[in-house]
Amino acid sequence: MATPTFPTRSTLYKNPTRKNTYKPTDNGPARMKLLTLNFLTCAIKTCKTNPASFPLHPRDAELEIVEADVNLPFLKNILPRLMWEQLRAICLELGLPQLPETPPTPADLVEPSATAATALDTPDTQAQAGQTDEELSQTGKDLHRILLETCIQEGKLVCGACEHEYAVKEGVANFLLPGHLV
Repeated sequence: MATPTFPTRSTLYKNPTRKNTYKPTDNGPARMKLLTLNFLTCAIKTCKTNPASFPLHPRDAELEIVEADVNLPFLKNILPRLMWEQLRAICLELGLPQLPETPPTPADLVEPSATAATALDTPDTQAQAGQTDEELSQTGKDLHRILLETCIQEGKLVCGACEHEYAVKEGVANFLLPGHLV
């Protein structure tokens, strides 16, 4: 029985000097998704303990929308890891659609189809039969659009504590610090 292969962003190739090496494929320019900002903090040592160093605030940002397939399991699993208030603040700073005040639950991301559910069909029997007639709700669509399709191509990320600016060029943030800040 053959093992299924999945398309990846990188392809594995053999290198005589190393066992396994990843060679990036050319899938277009690099893109920094807004989801990334939910995990970045200032790299300066004195800012590590300051709560104002998170999140980094985008300034002069050039945004790009890159269509992506909806990955519902990913959205459901990333929800508990999101810093919701900071994500709302970033959306407000960038002029994006406002997110609700309270974070959605995984159940809020989908709208089960009313026609598929009958008195005899329970979620357990639907799951056993492989029927998942879940459609993405408007909240799920908005979250997918903001987190996974909205990318920063150019601009700056600014620390709220020390006001240090990290440049973003061609979708890549430069976190290298000058010697006097390390």
